[in-house]
Amino acid sequence: MQQEIKRIIIAVLDGVGAGELPDASVYGDEGSNTLANTAHKVGGLSVPTMQAMGLGNVTSIQGVAPCPTASACWGRMREASPGKDTITGHWEMSGVVLDQPFPTYPHGFPPEVIREFEGKIGTSTLGNYPSSGTTIIAELGAEHLKTRKPIVYTSADSVFQIAMHEDIYPIDQQYAICSTARSILVNKHAVGRVICRPFTGSPGNFTRTERRKDFPLDPPRTVLDDVVESGRTVHAIGKIFEIFNGRSITTWDHTTNNAAHTQALLRAVQDNQSPLIFANLEDFDMLYGHRNDPEGMAHALETWDTALPGILAALRPGDLFMITSDHGNDPTTPSTDHSREYPFLLVTGPNLSSGRDLGSRETYADIAATIRQAYNLPVGSHGTSFLNTMNQAR
Repeated sequence: MQQEIKRIIIAVLDGVGAGELPDASVYGDEGSNTLANTAHKVGGLSVPTMQAMGLGNVTSIQGVAPCPTASACWGRMREASPGKDTITGHWEMSGVVLDQPFPTYPHGFPPEVIREFEGKIGTSTLGNYPSSGTTIIAELGAEHLKTRKPIVYTSADSVFQIAMHEDIYPIDQQYAICSTARSILVNKHAVGRVICRPFTGSPGNFTRTERRKDFPLDPPRTVLDDVVESGRTVHAIGKIFEIFNGRSITTWDHTTNNAAHTQALLRAVQDNQSPLIFANLEDFDMLYGHRNDPEGMAHALETWDTALPGILAALRPGDLFMITSDHGNDPTTPSTDHSREYPFLLVTGPNLSSGRDLGSRETYADIAATIRQAYNLPVGSHGTSFLNTMNQAR
């Protein structure tokens, strides 16, 4: 008997990869495996709930044994789009497979871009080189305080990041400056995201605040558009709203850290009736992957796993719950940037099948295809649904 799907809930553990993709060498990511290498570095992970769901069946992880009687279905996904950034990964989950990567600037932005930006905001800038956010404010924060010049930087990802002290630039002015940057970064310089990176403090003790804001490109048509146009609603948690530039997001919780994301997700599972609930938990990536902190990564994974039983217990018949990632960010490698990895995929729901290997999916767009089949939406251009495997009664 077919089980009707009434809600699909997606939790993206940002940056938690499960092993290098076949083309990882093209990106300099040979040997990357965020889960396995983190576990090895700290002497083993303790994530009993995800272990029981089948996480150890996806890749070999110290402390996370394979589970032949897994309570969920498991697999991994290959990124069909070029690149390894957050926007690309989430868009592909929603059915968009890019044929070209977003532009990146390993040597900083070209003079014509910086000149136009400075002309429009009325001041020169500092930086304009790849860096981690905490490093560049430590290096240039004092000069920023003296000169009032915004700090521009990038990374291996397609981002134009602007760091400004909140005592120098009030947050609304910071957002306006970033909006100006977004307006000029078009055509061949259309980076995936402009990111506002506010900070506070004094030299030697600068701290980034949680009032970060992303200014992404508007996505092509996604499955979220089809969900909303079918008369259904979409509820977003964390930076999902910004990743899709707010389009086809009906309601949202603008949470800013893993603890708040997790609480918002639990509330949504308990009370929200939206047929699609989409959450991103970015601390794995932002706080630990980019800072090469495997101990922090391990602790964050274990903290999430501790909260997971409450979310699973709140699921009800008709729910389909997916846990996955958008890319890797191996904290044990010399790089502080994303890594080209398979995301793991754990899928479960009351009265749905368990203990099944979903295999290596050819694209993240299989998630969109599954949503389309569940809600009888128009078939998309990419992806193969795994709903028939999940929709077999236990």
